[in-house]
Amino acid sequence: MADTRKEGAEAAAPAGEKPELPTGFLRFRVSQSDVTYGGGIVAGGTIVKWFGDLATELCIRYDGDEGLLAAYELLEFRTPVHAGDYLEFRGRITKVGNRSRRIEMECYKVIAPDPDRGPTAAKVLPEPVLVARALGTVVAPKPKAQE
Repeated sequence: MADTRKEGAEAAAPAGEKPELPTGFLRFRVSQSDVTYGGGIVAGGTIVKWFGDLATELCIRYDGDEGLLAAYELLEFRTPVHAGDYLEFRGRITKVGNRSRRIEMECYKVIAPDPDRGPTAAKVLPEPVLVARALGTVVAPKPKAQE
């Protein structure tokens, strides 16, 4: 696997080419404790929190620092999330400024409960279902002065 940290990516890039920009990935099961609303539905703000965790991973991979999520340009929610769903978050840095990084992130449902087959049954979805997507800007801290 290629080193996606800023220094490693620059060292690996041929002269005159941009370094490889990192991608990030989170996958987990939504628990009953994540539910906010009736019907076992998770609040959109919880999805935003998980996007923030993914943005943090992207910053660490590129800058070696958690950075700061400064702004969202787009937040779009497409389908409800329920307890028992397995979510997959995918993200990437698409543009790099002096300290700013533009990020694109998506959240997909990949496994869903199947209560018709039983209380603990679940099914792998034939195709991931887009739950939400976000575009935003993260900011890396100023580098500390070298002594």
